[in-house]
Amino acid sequence: MEKFNVICPCCEATLTIDAQTGALLAHEEKKKIHGSFEDLAGELNKQKQLREQLFSQEMSSMKDRERLLEEKFKEALKRADKSDKPFHNPLDLD
Repeated sequence: MEKFNVICPCCEATLTIDAQTGALLAHEEKKKIHGSFEDLAGELNKQKQLREQLFSQEMSSMKDRERLLEEKFKEALKRADKSDKPFHNPLDLD
């Protein structure tokens, strides 16, 4: 019985597959390497800084949002004033 060992590109697990049937015979997950406490704490600090940066970006965009919506509204009013023909609802059959 011939077998193939394949490494998954996604999770790097080792898969043992039967050559004749293509059935999965065995699955062995990759061993996780645990870092030191200091490494884990440093990673958490990096994640915290990233979250704070994203939050500040969203807050600044929300401050700008009102001004942008007001400008878009004014432009839409200008375009609506230029158009003289009445609104035609595409759902009206008349």
